[in-house]
Formats: sequence, structure tokens, C-alpha cells
Amino acid sequence: MPYIIMKTMYTFIFRIIHAIQWTVNGRINVIGKENIPKNQQFILVAPHRTWWDPLWFAIVLLPQKFIFMGKKELFKNKIFAKGLDMVGVFSVDRQNPGPSAIKIPVKELKDGTRNFMIFPSGSRHSNKAKAGAVVIAKMSGKKILPVVYQGPLTFWHLFKRKSTTVAFGPAINVDRKAKNQEIIDLIENSFERLDDQIDPNWKYVDPHPEKKTDD
Repeated sequence: MPYIIMKTMYTFIFRIIHAIQWTVNGRINVIGKENIPKNQQFILVAPHRTWWDPLWFAIVLLPQKFIFMGKKELFKNKIFAKGLDMVGVFSVDRQNPGPSAIKIPVKELKDGTRNFMIFPSGSRHSNKAKAGAVVIAKMSGKKILPVVYQGPLTFWHLFKRKSTTVAFGPAINVDRKAKNQEIIDLIENSFERLDDQIDPNWKYVDPHPEKKTDD
């Protein structure tokens, strides 16, 4: 599909999602918009807490556009796979991620116009961050922008219109010579500070702890 059409479809689809989100859940409170890099691409990183938090982040950041990783199982249905492609999702085998998991976002960040969104833990049921985002940042030369979501954690709680907040922290410059774990620690510390900034008493409780960590 020509890029200009995909670009138009991305905005159109997320405007529709935004309308649905506003109708169901109400206004998204945003903290730290001044931290979002201007006139430059970046890597958005967040703890993965719900299946819709990437949608909420993309809504808040419109008209900016993103590409996303999606587990290969989501692409089994050809019609659904086409829709994922329209909004910038590319397939990744979580059990055996190939070189494309790194090459695709690096190429887009260096030669394209879209940003990249990634959840370092790789799952809603794991808190352990991995080094993928750091490697991509080093190879692309782009900053890492930390963000957290606090709000409803189950689908039905969305309809109760409980408060939802998204908070952005200061962007992290990644030195190519820095150890991966040092950057991971900076990211995780940013998440903790942002959560405290929104609500120091808020604690994430996995609503489905029985799920496997690769879900």
C-alpha cells in the first residue's frame, strides 16, 4: 500500500478510536507534554499495563505517527492483519525474534518519518525490562521517551469513566558506549517517578496474573 494512503488511514483510524475512547472513558489527562521531542523522531517506551494503552498513547500524540511491534499470532486473520498494517504494526515472533525486530524500527527511525513505540517488558504480565529498546536507540541515534499509563485495567472498568492519566518524562539520550543495563535502569526509574507524579499511592496489580508471561 502506498505510504501516503497508509499515512491518511493511520490518522483516520486513530481519530475514530479517539472518538470511541472519549465516548466510553472520557478525557485523557496528560502530564509532561513539554517533554515530547519536537521536530525529531523518538522511541516511546512504557510499562505494558493493558491491551489498549498503546492506543491511548497514540491518540494523545496525534498527529505524530508510530510503528509498533505485534506478536505474530495477531496476524493469523488476513483482514485483521491488513488493519494492523494500516496503523503501522509489524509482526514479531516473541519466542524467536529475528533480525527484523531490530532492523524495521531502526530503518524507520533513520530513513522514515514515524516514531517507534515499544514496551520493554514485552508483555502485560511481566515487569522485567529487556534491552531491545536500548539497542534500537543506539543503532538509530534517537532519544528514548518514557511514558506511563494509570487508569482502568479491565475492559469493563473503562465504561465507568474512571480517571485516566498519561504522563511523559524527560527524554533520555542514549550513549552508544553506555551499558545496556544502565539505560534500562534509567528507564525503569523514570517509570517509577512518573507513577509517583500521577499518584504516589497507585500500584499496578495485574488483573490476569494467571496468564503466561509471553501473552
